[in-house]
Amino acid sequence: MTRPLRNILLGLALILGVAVFAVYGLTWRPQPRETLPVSCTANAAPLVPGQALKVMTWNVQFLAGKRYVFWHDLAQGDDESPTLEDMAFSLDEVARVIRDEQPDVVLLQELDDGAKASDYQNQLKLLQERLADLYPCVISAFDWKADFIPAPHIFGSVGRQLATLSRYRIDRAERVQLPVAEANFISRQFQPKDALLVSYLPLSDGSQLAVVNTHLERATQPDQTLANQVSAVAGALDKFESQGAPWLIGGDFNLLPLGQYRRLPDEQRTPYSADSPLHLLWEKYPMIPTNDEASGIDREHWLTHYPNDPGLNGPDRTVDYLFYSPRIKRVEAQVRQDDTLRISDHLPVIARFLLPAMP
Repeated sequence: MTRPLRNILLGLALILGVAVFAVYGLTWRPQPRETLPVSCTANAAPLVPGQALKVMTWNVQFLAGKRYVFWHDLAQGDDESPTLEDMAFSLDEVARVIRDEQPDVVLLQELDDGAKASDYQNQLKLLQERLADLYPCVISAFDWKADFIPAPHIFGSVGRQLATLSRYRIDRAERVQLPVAEANFISRQFQPKDALLVSYLPLSDGSQLAVVNTHLERATQPDQTLANQVSAVAGALDKFESQGAPWLIGGDFNLLPLGQYRRLPDEQRTPYSADSPLHLLWEKYPMIPTNDEASGIDREHWLTHYPNDPGLNGPDRTVDYLFYSPRIKRVEAQVRQDDTLRISDHLPVIARFLLPAMP
C-alpha cells in the first residue's frame, strides 16, 4: 500500500470515528427497563378496593394547536413551528379541560421538553404549575430524545415525553422499552424509542393497580414494527393478569379499530393495514371505545384523531384507547369532542371504572 493511499484510508477512518462519536454524543440509548423517580407529596392517599376511578388519556401534540400543517401531517407539510402564543393557548386549554373533568389519573402523550420545535419548553412543568393542587403525584419518561437531529424538517433537538398525573399515591414507576423500527445503525440512534410508562398505585389492602401510559409508532408505511410493539404490550398485560394484579393502559396506539380502515379515503389508508394488529389486544381484553362503538351507527362520537390536514373539517378516525383488566368494571366512557377540536390533533378519551372489591 502506498503512503498516499494509507494516509487517505487513515483520514477516512478518523472521520468515521469522529462521526460515530458525534452520533453517540448527540443521541440517547435507554435501557430495556429502567426504574423512574416518582414525585409524590405526603398527602397523596392510596386507592381503596371497590372505589370508582376516573381516567383520561390524551395526546396533546406538544401543545402545537391546529393552525399548522407539519412535515409529519402531509408529504408537502409546511414544516412550521407553533408560536409561543399558540402554545400558551393550548397549555391553558389542556389545563382547563383537565380541571373541568378532574380525572383521578391523567395519561398524557407528546409533551415536549427541550425540543427546538416547541422553543425548548418543559411543557410538563408548565402544566404541573397549573394543576399542582389536583395532582400530588407525577411521573414521566422520554420516548424520543436527541440533542440534534440533522433531518431538514427538524434540524435541532427533540425531547418528547409520556407523563402520568395522579390524585392517588404512586409507589414506584418504570420505563419499559418497546421494539423499534428496523433501520441502519446511524438512523436507529436518532429515531423515537417508544415505551411503556408504568406506574404502580397502592391499594389500602396491600395490593396494587398497574397504570400504563404509551404512545406507539407513528408509521408512514405499513411494516412489522407496530405489530411487534402491540405484541410486547400484550405480553406485559398478560403478565399483570397472570399475577392477579388489576391494570389499565391508555394512550395513542396509532392503529384503527375493526371496520374503520375501509371508511378512510385511499390516501389516508397508507400507514394502516386492513388487519389491525390491535386485535392482539381486543381479542383478550376490554377496550374503550369498543369496536361496536368505534365503527357502529354512533361512530362519530368515538373518533379521536383530527389530523392537521386542511382537507379535513373534523376528526375522521379512532387511534386512542383505554384497555383494562376484566377484573375492573367499566361504568361510563366518552371521547370529549365538543370543546377540544382546536387544542390538539387528538381528542381526550375519558372513562370511569370500578376497581375490584376486597375478596
